[in-house]
Amino acid sequence: MMKLRFSVVLVFMVCCIVLSQTVRGKITDEDGNGLTSVTVMNISSDQKTYTNTDGTFSIDASAEDELRFIRAGYERASIQASYGIDKDLNIKLTRIAHDIEEVKVPNITEDLTKDARSVEKADKGRVIQDAVGLPQPSGKMREKPAEVKDVLIPIILGQLNVQGMYDLISGKARRQKRQYRYDDLQEDISWIRNRVEDEYFTKEGIPKERISEFIEFSFLIKPQTRTFVRAKNLAGALLRMEKMIPVFKTRLQATKL
Repeated sequence: MMKLRFSVVLVFMVCCIVLSQTVRGKITDEDGNGLTSVTVMNISSDQKTYTNTDGTFSIDASAEDELRFIRAGYERASIQASYGIDKDLNIKLTRIAHDIEEVKVPNITEDLTKDARSVEKADKGRVIQDAVGLPQPSGKMREKPAEVKDVLIPIILGQLNVQGMYDLISGKARRQKRQYRYDDLQEDISWIRNRVEDEYFTKEGIPKERISEFIEFSFLIKPQTRTFVRAKNLAGALLRMEKMIPVFKTRLQATKL
């Protein structure tokens, strides 16, 4: 009886080890330099972390999980976690080519609204589109996730939405919604980072490698901030983020302790 219990416990422990392990690695640019502030996301579990100052990271994942790596200004990369179970991963991100000149940061004052206008980078592509009258695309080109009402109502009427039923049962619809929420969040974070230089945050005491985390923190605590981001109102977004700086710095200090 004792041997049976021991065997069951042993099998359980082995299963736990196989199902979830710590995956480690390093993310670099094309020149081999470690990249900081890269978001490392486990798509299957929604767990995420950020690379350290030398580009290294560690995250829990099962062999079949997909790991995704995102950083503003670089092409997105992904890999199956199984490649990092027995050895450290080496991920190289490729910088996205830009034709727009970098805007130098002017002197920063204590007036946040004034600074927001001065550090905002010009979107030359948008300026050209507005000048020639090119129409803007409406919405995002996404596959619409299946909804329960869209599947049940046709069944009541004697029709069966086979694909919709499969998407709900298999969990595809849930994964799509989760992925879309994550993509939207990263897009809003990138919108801020692409328009405001790092110095704007570091002078307030936010470490460079924690800027993306701070922006996400501001979105979570003050959801209205994202409303201003969606409205392309940089000054309004920064005004609300400013109120979160002391809270976030206190949180950083608590973490260090």
